Amino acid sequence: MSRLSRTIAILLAAVLATTGMAQAAFRLDSHKDRLFRYPGLLAGKPGDDFVIVDYDKRRDIHRRDKEWERKVHGEYVSTYPNRSQEDLKLKANGRTVSYIRVGNAERNAKAIVIYIHGQGGNRFQGNNDWSFGGNFNRIKNLMARNGGLYISPDFADFKGRGEADIAAIMRHYKQTSPNAPIFVACGSMGSFLCWRLAKNPSTASMMGGMLLMGAAWDDSFFSSSTFRARKLPIYFGHGSWDKVYDWQRQAAFYTKLKKLSPGYPAKFALFETGTHGTPIRMTDWRLILNWMLEVGGY
Repeated sequence: MSRLSRTIAILLAAVLATTGMAQAAFRLDSHKDRLFRYPGLLAGKPGDDFVIVDYDKRRDIHRRDKEWERKVHGEYVSTYPNRSQEDLKLKANGRTVSYIRVGNAERNAKAIVIYIHGQGGNRFQGNNDWSFGGNFNRIKNLMARNGGLYISPDFADFKGRGEADIAAIMRHYKQTSPNAPIFVACGSMGSFLCWRLAKNPSTASMMGGMLLMGAAWDDSFFSSSTFRARKLPIYFGHGSWDKVYDWQRQAAFYTKLKKLSPGYPAKFALFETGTHGTPIRMTDWRLILNWMLEVGGY
């Protein structure tokens, strides 16, 4: 083989290797996208960091649900995840941590999503197929159909003991799936744990992103190494009629984040006229997780 031929062969091999790497990037395939995508945008364009979503209670609850806020119409639900669903226990921190796991990959999962409920919730809330417009069923399907794991745990409290419980689950599954990014999604007061996990270097290093839905803010995050160096992707979903956590204060936090670090990977979806639980119902899991997978280079 001539020197020119060898050079061409090497270049072709490099191109093929690069193409293979691009094709190997993990992304969640579609599942009922037509039903779960944002119904429209009042401000911003698809892909923008800040958007205002056209939320309409009559359309997105009254017509979507068979029983309002209790049972969505059947077209929004698939029972596929049931075959891999287990109610499990983990011994950690001198106590038993109960959690529900969905997904077929006991080892080498491609990605892991952990949902942390708010005050008054439990592991069954994040596993309910029919409430919140079927959106928990969608994330269960997205993970089960794409070689991932979805976990909905109980935990001791919204402080240090609860943080330790979630961290124990993260470490357990990092041992069996070391290459899987862990996306932690927190509803309402569960965000207290999200922020604790994100500020702790040992847990932040396992995270691929953080989803905050109707959540609190934490100004101490700005002094953390995660903010300064880790650049953990963050999604904020908030209803403009949220009476628990004011959306304007959350938006001010988001604006400060972007001002302090203009290139920081963060997105904010404001659901116009949405209330406290609206982001859990309306967040497009696939859209946000695929963005996090992309910016994280997974």
